[in-house]
Amino acid sequence: MIEVRDLVYEYPTKRALDGVSLTVQPQTITALVGPNGAGKTTLLRCLAALEAPYSGTVTINGLDTRESPRAIHAHLGYLPDFYGLYDELSVRRCLLYAAWSHGIAPALSSGAVEKAAQRVGLVDRLETRAGELSRGLRQRLAIGQAIVHEPNVLLLDEPAAGLDPQARRDLSALLRKLREAGMTLVVSSHILAELEDYCSEMIIVEGGHVVGGKPIKVRDDERPRYLIELATARSDLRSFLTGAGIDVLEADDHHALITFTRNPGARAKLIRDIVKAGFELSSFGESTKALEEAYFSQVAGGANGT
Repeated sequence: MIEVRDLVYEYPTKRALDGVSLTVQPQTITALVGPNGAGKTTLLRCLAALEAPYSGTVTINGLDTRESPRAIHAHLGYLPDFYGLYDELSVRRCLLYAAWSHGIAPALSSGAVEKAAQRVGLVDRLETRAGELSRGLRQRLAIGQAIVHEPNVLLLDEPAAGLDPQARRDLSALLRKLREAGMTLVVSSHILAELEDYCSEMIIVEGGHVVGGKPIKVRDDERPRYLIELATARSDLRSFLTGAGIDVLEADDHHALITFTRNPGARAKLIRDIVKAGFELSSFGESTKALEEAYFSQVAGGANGT
């Protein structure tokens, strides 16, 4: 779906991306994370065919961003961090303008507007002026403009910035719904908690490089992450788990982070085996911070690569 090979991008005084290579799988939501100034926005703009790289290639749906930018724009939606809306226009007219801008024929534009409004939950606000919408509804309208032409790739730069907790929850549900409808999403943020609810893959950008050299899988619906905690330290916790055939991601004398099946019977047996082996188990549960744990594990390891 998205292929990046040896991407280099330079500003007059800085190399923002230095040999970035990565692959984004179709129908996934990939988190693009890293500190401010790491190169996330520059990478997104290169993916969106809005910036031409100094060297390297970006292909989306088999199209090269430098050779076929207009063709790529027909398959892609992009929402920048700072986006503009025409406050004096109604929601309907904002979406209609976006539809025409993407080349949708006038005879088909009304249907496209209705479908986009339905997908982002703004059907009841079609005649409301954009300037009268709340921050969360304005964000929905902006996403509606980005998907009115039904792209199969959607790039979002800091989409949850400034949203209240309910609006962030609504945004998470919307992005999951778009993925279920077949879209591939890349969402940039430096706030990991915003991404935890809906991202299954993570790309860490730091200093113009991809840390670890490739995307990291942070959620697997079939084999999620579980956190084991002991009441009393045991130095043999890791060796016991690996000896039992368990995939151990991290472990110390008090904790272990593992991937394991959702099967209730298998989990019950594992808990019995841990207790039977003399470990004082204080808790065993699915990890709710998989993305954060993966991020700090990679960054702490200093696994920079291209």
